[in-house]
Amino acid sequence: MKTFVAALLLAAATIVHAAEPLGLKAGTFDPPRMAPDFTVKGSNGKPLTLSQYRGKLVLLEFGYTSCVDVCPVSLAMLAQARKQLGAQADQLQVIYVTVDPERDTEERMRNYLRAFDPTFIGATGTPQQMAKVRQDYGITATKKPIEGSKDYIVGHSSYLYFVDSAGKLRALLPYGRTADDVVHDVKLLLKN
Repeated sequence: MKTFVAALLLAAATIVHAAEPLGLKAGTFDPPRMAPDFTVKGSNGKPLTLSQYRGKLVLLEFGYTSCVDVCPVSLAMLAQARKQLGAQADQLQVIYVTVDPERDTEERMRNYLRAFDPTFIGATGTPQQMAKVRQDYGITATKKPIEGSKDYIVGHSSYLYFVDSAGKLRALLPYGRTADDVVHDVKLLLKN
């Protein structure tokens, strides 16, 4: 709990909504700082590190494949934003980081993400690896049993992290924003 509170206080102290001269729609990290790197399994069957995408703008989204409401909406919005970017979409990489590594295998994530956009990459690993990634980004995830079933849902925080081509955290967008907002911020960050 202390780690979570510390992460929230750090995020609140470093994110300034629309205060950056760029005019981003998302809250900004001021000053930008290096995004915590990680090495996990990619849904493409290869090791995945955040740093391997230097040179591209990375959008990190946290969720899981069994989610029935928030996660599919976020991924559909990101797919729409990528389409709106046209040729600039090649400079963007969406990485979907699981909060449910017990169920989200590489293959399951690959099949799930393909339905939204074949360029999206899933990130999974051991529960310990994924807990470390969540901790580094201040993401909470809690298993909640489904009454009368052995199954569960995962309640989790939902933010979209913008990591620039140099590997720095630049912005944080909460759930519920539009594809137009994402496109706006991606275009600005690709210029700078």
